[in-house]
Amino acid sequence: MSFAKAAAELNVTPAALSYQIKGLEAHLEAPLFRRLNRAVELTEQGRILQPGVAQAFADLTDAWGRTRKSLDAHMLTVTAGPAFTAKVLAPRMFRFAAQHPEIELRFSATLRILDFARDEVDIGIRFGTGQDEGLFSEELYRGWISPMMRPSIADRISRPEDLLGETLIHDDSLNFLDSVPDWQRWFALSGVTHGDLKGPHFSQADHALDMALEGSGVVLGRSSIALSALHSGALVAPFPLAMTSEAHYRIVCQKGTEDRPAIRLFRDWIKAEMAAELKLADGHRIVMVD
Repeated sequence: MSFAKAAAELNVTPAALSYQIKGLEAHLEAPLFRRLNRAVELTEQGRILQPGVAQAFADLTDAWGRTRKSLDAHMLTVTAGPAFTAKVLAPRMFRFAAQHPEIELRFSATLRILDFARDEVDIGIRFGTGQDEGLFSEELYRGWISPMMRPSIADRISRPEDLLGETLIHDDSLNFLDSVPDWQRWFALSGVTHGDLKGPHFSQADHALDMALEGSGVVLGRSSIALSALHSGALVAPFPLAMTSEAHYRIVCQKGTEDRPAIRLFRDWIKAEMAAELKLADGHRIVMVD
């Protein structure tokens, strides 16, 4: 509803845009806009025409994007959250590259839900309760959450209540859930009475984990983000009680592209990588938080 903004988006002058609109209205033989003092609004004919025009441009954009991707058969653009990209994908990419040197991977690390056509993304890894309408979607990994710490801290802790004497690191990245698997919930399940649970709060899971890696406290860590640290022994999860929730990681892509060769290879590879991590849950009693 702004000729000036429309002209800027199309990279033409307002006068050129106005000329084009007048030509469109002349072709239709009806006005599409009412020109007001400092604004414009659609006429009845404009309101009828607008949804079809918007859908036509969306279809054209989608078809153009899919056609461009078909020309780049050996390029794969993957989007995932910053924490998953940094802690899970980045340390493993050398294995995918060694197995499939013909595929060039590109990453877009963002919490924003990207549009596969508009943003030219091939495959996404999303975390949440699963709202992927209109897309191909399959579960990738359902992790667990438990206190994680440096071995030097674990050496002086034997009971859950001992954690109250340590700096508790709060990962707020799951606060969007209806039932949050946080420190309060873990202590309640452990039967530990406590007062105010102070400590630093982080909005990003990997930032909270990094503080624990520095030995500066105990994090209620997400296994998905802590895989490398747990494997290397940099962090340990000594208590058997762990929590999980309905939120999980999924692989998503446009329907009809899931068996495109590069996408299929990446899907098979990342599923095998995450399946190999399920053994880390051995010895833990995992409780669903609802």
